[in-house]
Order: sequence, then structure tokens, then C-alpha cells
Amino acid sequence: MTRRFTGDALLIASHNAGKLMEFRQILGPRGITVTGATDHGLAEPEETETTFVGNARIKAHAAAQATGLPALADDSGLEVAALDGAPGVHTADWAETPHGRDFMQAMERTHAELTARGAPQPWTARFACTLVLAWPDGADAVFEGHAPGHLVWPPRGREGHGYDPVFVPEGDTRTFAEMSWDEKNAISHRARAITALMEALFDPA
Repeated sequence: MTRRFTGDALLIASHNAGKLMEFRQILGPRGITVTGATDHGLAEPEETETTFVGNARIKAHAAAQATGLPALADDSGLEVAALDGAPGVHTADWAETPHGRDFMQAMERTHAELTARGAPQPWTARFACTLVLAWPDGADAVFEGHAPGHLVWPPRGREGHGYDPVFVPEGDTRTFAEMSWDEKNAISHRARAITALMEALFDPA
């Protein structure tokens, strides 16, 4: 049986402000105080695995061991069918520059590679999210969520973060960046993974 989570505070093992905001939007209404890696002065561990779950485990366990707190890590990315699942676990890497992450650069690279391959539209894609909640004693629990859809060009919308301006979720005509936070959080890959985690580990709200 999966261990229940009984605290009211959760450390999110991430320095990504947008991601942290998303977790706060989803978990805050349940009375859970969310802090991030920056709040605890944590360094980013090297992500050396080739899967979402492998990298999420690295981050969650490193944070739990460093702080003595239960830590939740997420590894997520965009998987584009016509690019054989790329960028996948390298989603953030495609945005890396000497001055930090530039997701416009990443979106432009994705579009350029689709064009170079002559990939016909619709450009089927999905966002994938794997969550790992790790306890200081080494135990952990794994949860996954997916948001299927397709890519568009040029980017649209000002909300969200990452690749949201080019991703249209299945069943809608707007990109994630054209939706409100509440609308996106109702159907996002991260929200679905969090829902699975909450149902398994937390008491009903």
C-alpha cells in the first residue's frame, strides 16, 4: 500500500518559477503550503537519466536528503510525434542559452525541425509529466499525467510558460498560453499527474 502524505507543507524540488506557481495554484486550495528549491538554497542536481521518471527521482531524492523534508519533483516535457518523441527529456535543454532558458528559441527550433522534415499537419504532440514524491528515508511514489494535442505556428497567447504558446490541447482551439491558469490547470499534464498523486496519497479535501 502506498504511504499516505500527512503533512501540510510540501517542498517542490524545482527552481522554475512558472512551475512553482502552477503547483501553488493546484495545491494551495487544499491548504498545502508550497515552497521551492530556491527557498531552501538547494542546488540543481545533474539530470543524468534518459527517462522522465529517472530524472524526477534524482531531483526528489536529492532535495529530500538535503532538507529532511518530503520532496516532490517533476520531470516533464513535450513529445512531438513527427520528431520521434523529441524533444522529450531534453525539452528544457532546447531552451538553454548562455544567459538562461529561452523558450522562444526552443519553439523556433521545434518548428524548424518539423519544417525540415516536411512533417504534414496536424503536428501531433503531447505534454508528459512524471511526479516523484520522495521521503527522507528513501521511499518514493511515482505518478504520471499526459495532455494530448497538436502544435501550431506562430506562437499564440501570453499566459503559461515554456512551450504553451504553440500547444493546442485536444478538444480545444486555443493554445495553453491563451487559456487562464484555471482552465489550463483543469486539463494539463501536470494537473492530471497531481490529481493521481492527490487521490493516492492525500485524504479527500
